[in-house]
Amino acid sequence: MESIENQNPNTEPEIPDEEILRRSLKDPSHFSILVDKYQAAFLRKVMGVVHNPEEAEDIVQEAFVKIYKYGDKFKKEPGIAFKSWAYKILMNTSFTHYQDLKKKIGKEEYLDPLIHHEMPSGEDGRDFADISDAKATIKAVIEKMPEHLARVLKLYYLEDKSYRDICEMEKITTATLKMRLFRAKRLFQKLSTDI
Repeated sequence: MESIENQNPNTEPEIPDEEILRRSLKDPSHFSILVDKYQAAFLRKVMGVVHNPEEAEDIVQEAFVKIYKYGDKFKKEPGIAFKSWAYKILMNTSFTHYQDLKKKIGKEEYLDPLIHHEMPSGEDGRDFADISDAKATIKAVIEKMPEHLARVLKLYYLEDKSYRDICEMEKITTATLKMRLFRAKRLFQKLSTDI
C-alpha cells in the first residue's frame, strides 16, 4: 500500500470524457477540456484527408460544434465510448465537407488543371485547386482499399446509412459491420498518410 507521503496531492482522478460532456451541457466552459484534449489529434486525422491546414481547421471546428450541439444525444453504451462517437462525427463532417466541395466544383472538373490554378478563390475563400486535390485524395485512398471495406465506408460515412440498412444490404451481422468499419477507418487513415 502506498504511503501518504508518496501520494501526489495534486493528482486528481481523470474525469471520463462522457462526464465532461455531460457537465459541459450545463456549463459550457467544461467543453474546452474536450477541445484541448482532442484538437491536435482531430487536426492530424483530418489533414490526412484534406491536406490543407485551413480546411482541416474548419472541419475540426465544425465537428466540435456538432459534438457540443448533439451532446445530449450521446448515450454511453458497451462498446460505444465518447471517443469513438466523437471520431464518427469528425469523419462524417470530413466526408460531408468533401461531398459539398465535390458539388461546388461539379462542372469545373472538365477544366484544364492549369486553369484551376489561375481561377480566383471561391466566395468562401477556398481555391478550386484545393477542392480538386481533396476530392482526388479521398477518391485515390478509397480506390486502394479492398472493395468490401471501401463499400461499407462509403455507405456509412458518405451515404449516412444506418447499421441496420448496411447489414441488410451487405447481408452481414452488426458485429461484422463494426469490425469492417473499424478496419476500413484504420486502413483509410494509413493510406491517406501515405498519399
